[in-house]
Amino acid sequence: MSPLASYPFAERWELSEVLHGRTVTDPYRWLEEAGSAAAKEWSRAQDSLFDEVSATWAATGWFRDRLRALLGAGYVGSPVWRGQRRLFVRRAAGQEHGVLYVRDGSGPERVLIDPTVVNPAGTTTLDAWVPDPRGRLLAYQLSESGDEQSRLWVMDIDTGAVVDGPIDRCSYSPVAWLPDRDAFYYVRRLPPHQVPEGEEQYHRRVYLHRVGTSPDSDTLVFGEGRDKTEYFGVSVSRDGRWLTLAASPGTAPRNDVWIADLAASSPEAPALTEVQTGVDAETFPHVGRDGRLYLFTDRDSPRGRLCVADPTSPGPEHWRTLLDSDPEAVLGGYAILDGAELDAPVLLALWERHALSEISVHDLATGERVRTLDLPGLGSVGGFTTRPEGGAEAWFAYTDTTSPTAVYRYDARTGEVSLWEGPPGVVDPPRVRTEQVTYTSRDGTPVRMLVVSPPDAEGPRPTVLYGYGGFAISLTPAYSASALAWVEAGGVYAVASLRGGLEEGEEWHRAGMLGNKQNVFDDCHAAAEYLVDAGITTREQLAVMGGSNGGLLVGAAITQRPDLYAAAVCSAPLLDMVRYERFGLGQLWSVEYGSADDPEALGWLLAYSPYHNVREGVRYPATLFTVFDNDTRVDPLHARKMCAALQHATSAPLEQAPILLRREAEVGHSSRSVSRSVRLGADQLAFLAHHTGLRVPGAARND
Repeated sequence: MSPLASYPFAERWELSEVLHGRTVTDPYRWLEEAGSAAAKEWSRAQDSLFDEVSATWAATGWFRDRLRALLGAGYVGSPVWRGQRRLFVRRAAGQEHGVLYVRDGSGPERVLIDPTVVNPAGTTTLDAWVPDPRGRLLAYQLSESGDEQSRLWVMDIDTGAVVDGPIDRCSYSPVAWLPDRDAFYYVRRLPPHQVPEGEEQYHRRVYLHRVGTSPDSDTLVFGEGRDKTEYFGVSVSRDGRWLTLAASPGTAPRNDVWIADLAASSPEAPALTEVQTGVDAETFPHVGRDGRLYLFTDRDSPRGRLCVADPTSPGPEHWRTLLDSDPEAVLGGYAILDGAELDAPVLLALWERHALSEISVHDLATGERVRTLDLPGLGSVGGFTTRPEGGAEAWFAYTDTTSPTAVYRYDARTGEVSLWEGPPGVVDPPRVRTEQVTYTSRDGTPVRMLVVSPPDAEGPRPTVLYGYGGFAISLTPAYSASALAWVEAGGVYAVASLRGGLEEGEEWHRAGMLGNKQNVFDDCHAAAEYLVDAGITTREQLAVMGGSNGGLLVGAAITQRPDLYAAAVCSAPLLDMVRYERFGLGQLWSVEYGSADDPEALGWLLAYSPYHNVREGVRYPATLFTVFDNDTRVDPLHARKMCAALQHATSAPLEQAPILLRREAEVGHSSRSVSRSVRLGADQLAFLAHHTGLRVPGAARND
């Protein structure tokens, strides 16, 4: 690197506020305004610095090639059935996005939606799709350039013709069709002119829409007067009689639930009966073909249980536990097989036992366990799909560390599990050794971690520690091109099951949220220390990596324990925990983190907020921030402010441990094309290789 390279100038404001008696400084608040002349100039200078420094990384080209090859496995999803018609998503090798297909019986496949055909630029994503009960119409949602602001359309599946839409403001909307009525319930945000400035991403309502009519005439069904942050879930039973509706404040692990008998009240004005309200628990209702109300709940059962009730008497006092909780596993889902060809109906239960999937088979009447299915390995199972009209088969997706996602079929008549459709592409993943280890966190809590390494690994090696730790999201074994490429190059890739996730149930989640958030960071520090103490790596060879809430984890890791890590990748992060609620979808997350408006919560937040814990004169690890201009969830301002603060404060020379910002346009927080994934992943891994000493075989230059 040229010795002339230096960090761009960033003015430090003498700005401070007193919040609940605490003085809070914010020297880089001006970087919150991405469109200001000063912020634009600073960002362009960061782009130039990134280009200059990244040109020195030897392994970028090698990682691009390997990621592209490993992602060539493609993807296939479980089928969604409507009679003999099935719909499914597949991404073949060479395709940028998954494509939605339909197939009738043994007939040929037809493409229904190919996002790359919709937009050859590759910036359109298919966010969701739901066929109507007869498989005639398809409701689907598209968004542009990563903004996740879905617009909803309706297609005639036979002809492929669009018959309705677009309906805007439908991001994260469920769709619940009414049988034989060409109508569905869905969720839509209020128009911007009807809400206060800055609240355009909130204020959802449940509507009833009739295909072919203007969405302006849709019937408001639910949501008026509710909290602006609430998300709504809505579903209709197979026979169209029962409507179930749920409301959850933001991302809180609790919901209110109602049910309505549409045979006794109109779809436009359903008479809702309370199932659960005002309870600190989640319950997900479903009325089965047998007429029973099934309740998948963590109420009085943090690891989950399945209850049944009469839908006419849905209150908790009438619930009967059908499938009790397991003290060592978390109930993740279920499916019912009740076809006439079976001697007795069957219940399938999906479990996560310390993040590893299991499927058990039970008698539907009693819940008694009959057997446990043999799965292809120690991996992760996706949700079940079955035939809505009943049957003896269930389909599920499976993946593990070296196995790309494939779809398997269970036949309750024979008890056999068989491969139904494998990944469309052929890949040759590297041989690896995968081990689940247990280490002890600061407070004595045992925490599990998956460690993936070369089969002949000896002695300390450059290691990536990946974590998330929040929002009840479990990190389970999965095929990862990035992890495999890193291990193939000679490194070790470790994934820690930190508190805040759901790997050990809702109590595990709550042990890492609100005032307990420091537990997540302690678990991460303990994982790093375990990897060093066990001889797997050294501090000079260890990197920490995460995105979104995991980016907050990385920010806390490098500010609390800069001595533990040589490098860090911090992607789409939350970092200013005092002002996070003011931007993106931040107001949804106060139920997870706490609000700075609350004096007690402000104390928690300031204690770990990475931006507010940067200290001058500390040698911080080499850090790469990766952000996306169209991120509507987590505003890139967090990374801008933190990057400026670290560049000012670090005592490490730029040539040895740089603080860098990588920006990307026309992409957002989540889905992206394969090419963009390859470029991002290659830059991240090449950066980590450069600063952990990973010598990639055959990589001599940046192509």
